[in-house]
Amino acid sequence: MTPSPKTPNTMDVVNKNLAKRYRKEKMFRFYGIASISFGLLCLLFLFTDIIGKGHSAFFQTYVKLPVVMSADALGITDVNDPHQIAGGNYQGVLKQALRERFPEVTDRRGKRALYGIVSNGAGYELRALVENNPDILNTSLDVWVLADDDIDTYVKSRSSREGAYTGRFTEQQISWIESLIESGNVEERFNTTFFTAGDSREPEQAGIRGAMMGSLFTLLVTLALSFPIGVAAAVYLEEYAKKNKFTDFIEVNINNLAAVPSIIFGLLGLAIFINFFEMPRSIPLVGGFVLTLMTLPTIIISSRAAIKAVPPSIREAAMGIGASKMQVILHHVLPLAMPGMLTGAIIGMAQALGETAPLLMIGMVAFIVDVPSGITDPSTVLPVQIFLWADSPERAFVERTSAAIMVLLGFLVVMNALAVWLRKRLERRW
Repeated sequence: MTPSPKTPNTMDVVNKNLAKRYRKEKMFRFYGIASISFGLLCLLFLFTDIIGKGHSAFFQTYVKLPVVMSADALGITDVNDPHQIAGGNYQGVLKQALRERFPEVTDRRGKRALYGIVSNGAGYELRALVENNPDILNTSLDVWVLADDDIDTYVKSRSSREGAYTGRFTEQQISWIESLIESGNVEERFNTTFFTAGDSREPEQAGIRGAMMGSLFTLLVTLALSFPIGVAAAVYLEEYAKKNKFTDFIEVNINNLAAVPSIIFGLLGLAIFINFFEMPRSIPLVGGFVLTLMTLPTIIISSRAAIKAVPPSIREAAMGIGASKMQVILHHVLPLAMPGMLTGAIIGMAQALGETAPLLMIGMVAFIVDVPSGITDPSTVLPVQIFLWADSPERAFVERTSAAIMVLLGFLVVMNALAVWLRKRLERRW
């Protein structure tokens, strides 16, 4: 007679299933850790690439030249006449200094290449010296002037593993540069122009101040409009509006608008503010209107969540001692919900700071040299400035593009850190 199979023990079955479940949990945990590690690795690679390309933009190459500030050569007869000082032939004086430094250069093509050592804007530096101290006229002095962007790139790349970037240089030009370096007439200094100047066609003269001021004015308009409107809408929907199909329709549309691509808001701003109201293009006022439309859903959603987090007992206690509905909201609900509202507003502003597409649609992609002084002056913003520089053919704009990205990322990190700090500092747990 064949014996019947042994019935498995209940504990053996449980242990087998537990071992199988533990293996799956370990695999799931491994996948999660691997995903996070891969994301952090990609982020580290991105930051390393940006910093590696952009850190050199914070330094600029200068060339020292012995310049004779001859009033006759400059065409200045009256030092008290500001028009004569402003219109002096400073670039000609620099060319004369270069010819005296390299007297062996006599042909026209060689002189043209020699003059390219210094920047086209170096004459403005001499003009500033004369305007600040007219006594230097008819004297000889050593002046550090801005080098051309190709010279700057060559000097910065001399110590790289790939070797010095020669670009369009001839052997003669390289010998001039090496001669200046060996004599101690070339040095790198902190690039203050990058933070104090507006945009320029010449990389060595280009700066981000105009874009930063444009971003500042645009964000001020956005904050002044989106925060009070968003908070008011959240208060109405949470405290006053009745729950019906109409309010449900509004809530659904607010949530949907938070997921709409930002370029749609740019098209809306182009159709309404520029085409219908005929407002001028490329001004922070219109940019602020467009970004207000984009950030309102984020602020409304975060403000509603903050209001919902206030315990009902706060409202009931205030009403129990005779407070009106408005007093309950203004004196109790809003102060307690303000940390969450501020956090949402800062995150919305950080989102607006990094936006490019909606501002391109309203013309803030224009080439703006002058630094704006108000919300109605033509300007651009930092993300658009990065977009313009990334499309420039000059090699020196590569490092300035990366440096501008570093500045933008710095602002975004600070704004998000401020949001986290406000939440931790002002948050109350119930």
